[in-house]
Amino acid sequence: MERTCVIFKPDCLLRNLFGKVITIIEENGFAIIGLKMIRMTLPLAEGFYKMHKGKDFYEPLLKFMGEAPCVVAVLEKENAVQDWRQLMGSTDPAEAAEGTIRYLYAVNVRRNVVHGSDSVKSAQQEIGYFFSESEIIHNIQH
Repeated sequence: MERTCVIFKPDCLLRNLFGKVITIIEENGFAIIGLKMIRMTLPLAEGFYKMHKGKDFYEPLLKFMGEAPCVVAVLEKENAVQDWRQLMGSTDPAEAAEGTIRYLYAVNVRRNVVHGSDSVKSAQQEIGYFFSESEIIHNIQH
């Protein structure tokens, strides 16, 4: 089984989309094996997005991620990273495939409801950033 990291961004929670997105996740065969609500403080966001420091979208992204609580999750299934990326849809909702989460709910490139790891290696790093091993539930039936 493969794991991926998901962030339900502030716009997801502020627009009451969390339940709808969770339903889509479950309907697509993902097991939710870690889940918690966090406040994305500036230091937490700076650490998570450090690879983007210096880019024009970095400061606005940090500000956006601190606007409201986020929910972070660990999803598990075969081919979780790629399947989740496909289910999310393109970063730009105007380019997202019909039926994807971002096609359905995103407003723009930043306010696009969810984040997902872009590789298995990134997923491992991102999961470790937000979760200790004891916060991840093992042996969930798929």
